Amino acid sequence: MANRPLIGITGRRKKGRDIVDNLEVLSDFDVDLYYADYANGVLEAGGLPVHLPVDADPVDLLDHLDGLILPGGADIDPGRYGAESETDDFPPEPTRDEQELALVNRAYELTVPILGICRGLQIINVYAGGTLHQDVAPHAGFDQPTTTEWHTVTFESGSVLGGIYGAERPVNSLHHQTINRVGDGLRVSARSPEGSIEGIEHTDLPIVAVQWHPEMLPTRPSDPLFTWLVEAATERS
Repeated sequence: MANRPLIGITGRRKKGRDIVDNLEVLSDFDVDLYYADYANGVLEAGGLPVHLPVDADPVDLLDHLDGLILPGGADIDPGRYGAESETDDFPPEPTRDEQELALVNRAYELTVPILGICRGLQIINVYAGGTLHQDVAPHAGFDQPTTTEWHTVTFESGSVLGGIYGAERPVNSLHHQTINRVGDGLRVSARSPEGSIEGIEHTDLPIVAVQWHPEMLPTRPSDPLFTWLVEAATERS
């Protein structure tokens, strides 16, 4: 595929001591971690994934990218949306919060397409002034295989997600936080059976986000969500 778009993917910063079987002498060195499933989703859809180091200037990064994936991970610092912490199960990672919020800000300015997944949906909502429910245990699913179809989400007619998926779709679930108040400029485009928000998109910008993990499902190679991102990035480039 000629002129394949470059899709940036954020990761998380750990220490060498956190890596199983790593050399003791490397325990104090920084390590950036990226789950390969996100990159594989981009490759299968025709794009080229680029792992984004947390030390790089977000403005410089976005000037060279055609699209962006904000993947899953730790909880966002509740202070970012004016709340006190109600849980310490997945402690915030301030450096990552800062990087991803700066990336979203620059993506807004440059109209760079964004796909948010799980935490990525939440960071987009928080950036837009929204808030989160901090602990929704029935959605966690941490004790089940990631391919488990936890529930079926329904899509709003006329939405981007509805256009690529149809009326409904069974999905997995690997999160314990959900959207509370929806951020400015965002619309709800998918919900779980009990009404929790499972998908959002921007009303004017190429930004779409889901609460489930399409990169972990066996349908990933043909998942239209990755195709949407690569096609939107290709149009922009």
